[in-house]
Amino acid sequence: MMIWIDYTDATPIYEQIVTKYKNLIVRGALAPNEKMPSVRTLAMELSINPNTIQKAYAELERQGFVYTVKGRGNFVANNAGLKEMKEKEILQKLESVVNEAEESGVELSVLMGYLNERKDKGGKQA
Repeated sequence: MMIWIDYTDATPIYEQIVTKYKNLIVRGALAPNEKMPSVRTLAMELSINPNTIQKAYAELERQGFVYTVKGRGNFVANNAGLKEMKEKEILQKLESVVNEAEESGVELSVLMGYLNERKDKGGKQA
């Protein structure tokens, strides 16, 4: 599965790789125990330094999204709790946004309206 890097984004490239693969894994686009692209292959596809890929894979492993088999490569972890972990992370961010809205005087009904509008559009960005 090919990912795309936004070179105009201020987010470090390895973090973009981590985020994109985490999303693919959580959505189920990459199955448990599926082999990840090799460091060398992905580095060539994205035209970036292999050390950047290695750093991203190390972070994915640290977070429990992939595991490494010596001499064979990196594989998607078979961890049923990954989706719940991601949902918890998103809810924490949402809590922060709600707190900021309240502190700024933005009514929660405005946030709810936005969420309902997104839901009505099938969850896709406007």
